[in-house]
Amino acid sequence: IRVSAGELFHYIAEKDALNEEEAAKFILQILEGVRHMHEKNIVHLDLKPENIMLLEKNKTQIKIIDFGISRKLRPNEPTKETFGTPEFVAPEVIAFEPVTLATDMWSIGVITYILLSGASPFLGNTNQETFANITQVDYRFDEEFFANTS
Repeated sequence: IRVSAGELFHYIAEKDALNEEEAAKFILQILEGVRHMHEKNIVHLDLKPENIMLLEKNKTQIKIIDFGISRKLRPNEPTKETFGTPEFVAPEVIAFEPVTLATDMWSIGVITYILLSGASPFLGNTNQETFANITQVDYRFDEEFFANTS
């Protein structure tokens, strides 16, 4: 399958933020793709708009890419990773605790926030500040970004 229309990141940047209906179409597909991986006990560990490609310009059909740091989880073998893009990593990655399939769900929550607001919920001025925001779960639904979101 060809992915020639660019990253979801660029799509968001052009539009600033998406309406709920359009965001839901993307999130549904991301969830379906992640469900497929999770059924095989594969955790992606780097879900972000840059790793979600649009198949066609101005269409919502996507493919998840970049499985470079993904891992196959095995029963009774805890997996700990320190990889990932800072603003999308789950608290357990920062704390160097075992990752689970739920680790990807954290990233999907961050992506959803970005799709609806055009802003990143945890991004700080430095990686350390970003990690602190994540571990403190320090985020807000600011009126300026979510005024038109139900």
